[in-house]
Amino acid sequence: MKTIFSRFALTIAAAFILSFNARASDYIPAIGIETWTLRNLNFDQMVEFCSQHHITNLAVIDKHMDPFAPPEETKRKKAILDQHGLRVYTFGVAKTSKDKEQNRKLFEFAKLIGARLIVVEPGDQTIWDNLEELVKEYDIKLAVHNHGITSTYGNPETVKKILNARDKRIGVCLDVGHVTGAGFDAAKVFREYNGRVWDIHLKDEKIQKSDGKETILDVEIGTGQANYKGLFEELKKAKWNGVLAIETDNNDFAANPDKYVTGAVEYVQSNFR
Repeated sequence: MKTIFSRFALTIAAAFILSFNARASDYIPAIGIETWTLRNLNFDQMVEFCSQHHITNLAVIDKHMDPFAPPEETKRKKAILDQHGLRVYTFGVAKTSKDKEQNRKLFEFAKLIGARLIVVEPGDQTIWDNLEELVKEYDIKLAVHNHGITSTYGNPETVKKILNARDKRIGVCLDVGHVTGAGFDAAKVFREYNGRVWDIHLKDEKIQKSDGKETILDVEIGTGQANYKGLFEELKKAKWNGVLAIETDNNDFAANPDKYVTGAVEYVQSNFR
């Protein structure tokens, strides 16, 4: 009897392990787009592009949806997005102010469109005080975005200080391209933010040296120096549930985004199979 029971238990355990491994291998993060990539398109053209490319998760810039626009305009655009099965999960990088009531408009806009996250990059550190108050009031997350190494949040250590001092709903929008161009390993940076990365801007950069000078080039995703292999492994381990928002600062790619966006989607999908 014990032998039969043991065999049965082993069979159940093996089935569980196989099922768990299958589920683990099926993990793929959500893919979206930062509409800065589509900056040459107007709102209606942006909607058409996203629909044609089956990208439903949008991080919009103010050209496409202005958080300070009249509510009627926002509702009109949201209705169009709804008709096409598109959702704005975040917006930004949003302009912030020392005036709390001005920043309140960002949270009201997020509430109106159903976004639970706002991407910001305050130039003045004192702004965090009123932003944190609004985070607590609205229960809407903030993600601090990074630009290059000379920008306010270009060094991850600066961002960590913000995270350590503020509400747990304040996290990071990790721009992989800028992190790479600043000389940091994206996988290591993600890991050291200890579960506080709310959003990721999916771009790649290559640093070229000529005559002692460095030039940072925005290149197709997977062809630059970003440690995407390591980053994707970290995402798998964490079962990260955010959105990989395809983005480019390259004006040539933005002028004809089809190839760039298609390549980015294929790169992500092929690396999570």
